[in-house]
Amino acid sequence: MKVLMINGSPNQKGCTYTALNEVAGVLEKNGIESEILWIGKGAIHGCSACGSCKTTGVCIFTEDLVNEASVKAKDCDALVLGSPVYYASINGAMSAFLDRLFRVISSHMALKPGASVVSCRRGGASASFDRMNKYFTISQMPVVSSTYWNSVHGNTPEEVLQDLEGLQVMRNLGSNLTWLLQSIEAGKANGVALPEREKRLATNFIR
Repeated sequence: MKVLMINGSPNQKGCTYTALNEVAGVLEKNGIESEILWIGKGAIHGCSACGSCKTTGVCIFTEDLVNEASVKAKDCDALVLGSPVYYASINGAMSAFLDRLFRVISSHMALKPGASVVSCRRGGASASFDRMNKYFTISQMPVVSSTYWNSVHGNTPEEVLQDLEGLQVMRNLGSNLTWLLQSIEAGKANGVALPEREKRLATNFIR
């Protein structure tokens, strides 16, 4: 089993990485492989709604790691998203990255567990947490919880390491994700059928 973690911070080994690494440590102890993919600090194009990915299976913009991440996400067993808080939401680069990524992978992610991890100095954690979880719920992915909202507090990695409750929340998240992945594996091995999916109905409210 493998878990892909996406680090949306412009700082490769900053506070967000520190939180994700705490989750990764628990997964590793339980024999689950993980990879932390950093989106970098370069410009990331927003989704232009061109629809090309519907026919090609890849994003038309190739100057960043969205297409690489899509291959890894389709191959993984669970997905963890990590972002710092910018103005009570995830940072702009991560937002643009995820908008395009989920255009490509959403139909491939059903029933794979997803979890969000947020790093903030003080406020905005719950709004950012909610923002990222919506990518999972629209993609039929079970959302993995912990013993509090999945957030750490601190302005530097050293300060995050002093947030004992936040680090415990990360470890509990790793344990819960491990349990869910193992349960899914056991269910498959014992013939538990996946839920049937109805053909999608798309409506709007224009009459």
